[in-house]
Amino acid sequence: MRIIIIEDEVPAHEKLSGLITKNIDNAEILGWARSVKDAKILLAANKEVDLIFSDIELLDGNSLELFEKIEINCPIIFTTAFDQYLFKAFQTNGIAYLLKPYEEAAFLEALGKYKTLFSSGRASTIDPNVISEIRNIIEGERKSYKRRFSVKKKTGIKILNVEDIVSFEANGDFSIAYDASNNKHIINYSIGEIENKIDPKLFFRINRSELINIDFVEGIEPHFKNRLIIKLHKRKEPLYTSSTKTPAFRTWIDS
Repeated sequence: MRIIIIEDEVPAHEKLSGLITKNIDNAEILGWARSVKDAKILLAANKEVDLIFSDIELLDGNSLELFEKIEINCPIIFTTAFDQYLFKAFQTNGIAYLLKPYEEAAFLEALGKYKTLFSSGRASTIDPNVISEIRNIIEGERKSYKRRFSVKKKTGIKILNVEDIVSFEANGDFSIAYDASNNKHIINYSIGEIENKIDPKLFFRINRSELINIDFVEGIEPHFKNRLIIKLHKRKEPLYTSSTKTPAFRTWIDS
């Protein structure tokens, strides 16, 4: 079995390497990377890989960002110390994981889960939308999100609470926020900037130009080409998911 290890801590790498050699027959460790940069190079140089053990926090960033951007054609066992907010995500999505510090019993349990998940012709890769979801969970636990926006009006400054916003719509370098009364408000951020500032548990970007609030979703209907029709409170016109966003939206709506 050809294996790659992505782990920034030297002692952890040594412990994991020992567990792999001891417990996996014919294991061949192709390489070890400690950073996102080195992992990208290592993966590019080794196209034929059977299994990856990957920490999430690396020296120069988050490995999930890497796995969102490049195609991985083998299973991944994620290794992490951040069980407090990843446990539920891993359980929900059926991903094999190994918590630090590494112990042989936990290693064998993770290996057993991997064999169960990826046996009998089941999918051997992880949907990048699932990777995105888990990354959002991590980021959501680490940072505080905007609770309000200040909006300039002719009469002065209006405070618009994020929880009262039904949806955002891109408008060049700015965005338009629709409130629960279907009033429009110009927000001085691009749609991408807003997406990074608001809680992903509450809002989802259903396509390139629109973000919606889960609390104002009144109906969801199937549409052609793997798209969905989203009906929102007070919005006369329905919104549509893009075909690429639909799988992640289905996961998000059920979380």
